[in-house]
Amino acid sequence: MLDPLRICVAALAVAMLAGCAAEPPKVAPAPPPEPPPPVAVKPPVDEQARAEEAKAMLAQAETDVQRARAKRALWLKAWEDLVVAREAVAAKDHRRAASHARSASELARLGLEQLTYPAVSMNPGGSRS
Repeated sequence: MLDPLRICVAALAVAMLAGCAAEPPKVAPAPPPEPPPPVAVKPPVDEQARAEEAKAMLAQAETDVQRARAKRALWLKAWEDLVVAREAVAAKDHRRAASHARSASELARLGLEQLTYPAVSMNPGGSRS
């Protein structure tokens, strides 16, 4: 008869050989690294063109403010923006000058437009509803 110890050792050896013969588990390959995002390149700023634009907007604001002033429709904020735009042009801060000149023109135009609206009045009986 066969010795039970030999049978166990033989079974263990067969089991070990069967484990070695199995294919190793496949590992999925790592995805390729993502390319870096493109760097946004700002176009060169033409300071001379920006200065000319700011001066043109200031001239338009001057005209709009004078027109509103002549009709007695000038708003205080329009005048303040015009003064700030003048100072910004003198300081060569063209972006700020253009912004305030645009605001002064718009507010002067709104002041003139306000003249076309009817005056606000109370109800005919003088009572409020």
